[in-house]
Amino acid sequence: MRRFLWWVEGFNDLLGRGVSWLMLGVVGISFTVAILRYAFSLGWIWLQESYVWLHAIVFMVAMGYTLLYDSHVRVDIFYRSASLRYKAWVDLLGTLFFLFPFLGVVWWACYPYVAISWERLEASREAGGIPALYLLKSVLLVFVIVLLIQGIAVLIRSLLVLKGAREYGKRFDENKIV
Repeated sequence: MRRFLWWVEGFNDLLGRGVSWLMLGVVGISFTVAILRYAFSLGWIWLQESYVWLHAIVFMVAMGYTLLYDSHVRVDIFYRSASLRYKAWVDLLGTLFFLFPFLGVVWWACYPYVAISWERLEASREAGGIPALYLLKSVLLVFVIVLLIQGIAVLIRSLLVLKGAREYGKRFDENKIV
């Protein structure tokens, strides 16, 4: 379990840090689109779509990273000052009863949508748009997978804390995975 935890958290950390570099592309392409449009009256649909796609990819693929670092939205009126065991229970039950069912619904709703897109090799609706829309839609399933494996890591970490391994309660020490 500890090895799996180490692998998953390391994978999501690396994936999140790697995909975050795409934001430079988003900014650069957005800047280029604006300059081309307003200074030179030029524009290409594929270029405009590309920064929207990159933005979507960053948010969807980095969700495991967000959960890893507890950066998701949480109403932590009670959680912040709670004991380690209480936090472990909240994480365990929240993952089991909220995260996993949510991921099941997203997979159930998105899989046929993505499969049809692949069957048709769906392209952008816009003339001159990016031809491989099915690849972007596939990121929905990647979102589910990275959140699922990070959710399993949260379960393992919570169980280890509940079994008395307090060192797993402090998730991070100076932004490094413990």
